[in-house]
Amino acid sequence: MTEAILLLMFFLLLTLGVPVAFCIGLAAVAAMLVSIDVTPALTTVAQRMAGGINSFALLAIPLFILSGNLMSSGGIAQRLITFARSFIGALPGGLALVNVISCALFGAISGSAVAATSAVGGVMVPAMEEDNFPREFSAALTATSATTGLLIPPSNILIVYAVASGGVSIAALFVGGYLPGLLVALCLMVVSALYAKSKGLHAQGQVSASVVVRTFVEAAPSLALIVIVIGGIIGGLFTATEAGAIAVLYSLLLSLLVYREVSVSDLPAILLKATETTAIVMLLVGTSIAMSWLLAFQNVPTVVAESLLAVSDNPLVLFLLINLALLVVGSFMDMTPAVLIFTPIFLPIAVQLDMSPLHFGIMMVLNLSIGLCTPPVGSVLFVSCAVAKTSLERMIKPLMPMYAAMVVALLLVTFVPEFSEALPRYFGLYE
Repeated sequence: MTEAILLLMFFLLLTLGVPVAFCIGLAAVAAMLVSIDVTPALTTVAQRMAGGINSFALLAIPLFILSGNLMSSGGIAQRLITFARSFIGALPGGLALVNVISCALFGAISGSAVAATSAVGGVMVPAMEEDNFPREFSAALTATSATTGLLIPPSNILIVYAVASGGVSIAALFVGGYLPGLLVALCLMVVSALYAKSKGLHAQGQVSASVVVRTFVEAAPSLALIVIVIGGIIGGLFTATEAGAIAVLYSLLLSLLVYREVSVSDLPAILLKATETTAIVMLLVGTSIAMSWLLAFQNVPTVVAESLLAVSDNPLVLFLLINLALLVVGSFMDMTPAVLIFTPIFLPIAVQLDMSPLHFGIMMVLNLSIGLCTPPVGSVLFVSCAVAKTSLERMIKPLMPMYAAMVVALLLVTFVPEFSEALPRYFGLYE
């Protein structure tokens, strides 16, 4: 009865357009009212929410959000696009490839798929349209490419997974996300190249070494952030949370003194935006942890595990079922609550099937990233629609091969552990 009320209330509120965080929190309270009075139900949920966000690791999230906002406002996107265009724009369908690379770079620097979609899409969609790419194709490519930044560190969602998994190293997750993120970008570039070839979009211009060097010098300070953050974490110089503070300081100096596209008078608005985003994320984290605790209290993870193992004992079949379930979840739920709620459910099954927690985390984040550009709730998809000034209906057709490319990458990551584990093991971050 408790589980039924939980699910019924959640989807009812979601259908009514209630914000996801309130859907989760109110559904948890309603489910608890089946067995206890109002006061202890509210108290328990409040305690779980407060305890859930009381984590040193989660302190990195507001820091990386602020860093991303500073970078988004500091002219970083344009410099990354110019650099990518200088060495790859002359290839057939080069602007589509530039779009993918720019989204991956900016998504990694900002840590936000939505920010990458908005910043890169605002520049690349009009440029690709001038190069005879349909607007809906450009919008679809921007939306799917922006998700690569959720795997390429620093990534807030990988920090959330580290908390939900109860002990996976954030440094190992950061390093482990590189190859899967690049794999997704490569698959999308293959689709873009094939599309350009089928439409006869030939190369325009030639690569100039002097231009490549000049644009690299301009973009180098932005790219250095990745080296500083990840290099410091791998080298043991600072933790992920301390890396977030360093990223804020570096982004502030870069935007104010180097690129000079952010002034002191702009800082209050940037801080306010970062605060709003942090509040939303932390409310999602708190309510999701409360719901996750309730599901564990009701023994749901064990029931789900027994049910799946009763279907088959073949790891291939079970991993396909888990991926299918996560793809459906990602289409209806934001990534943060999905990770916090479903990690305790599916991670024990994965471990029982000899999949490492690190490998499962990368697979889960990649899987849920697809949901960000999938109707009906895909936030990145709708941002891309707005930036490109097109409709979702017109984007569906060009999205199909891109979905296929992302699913191919997902299957490779799922069944080839080396994509997730090779680099962390090489750097001694994961045994």
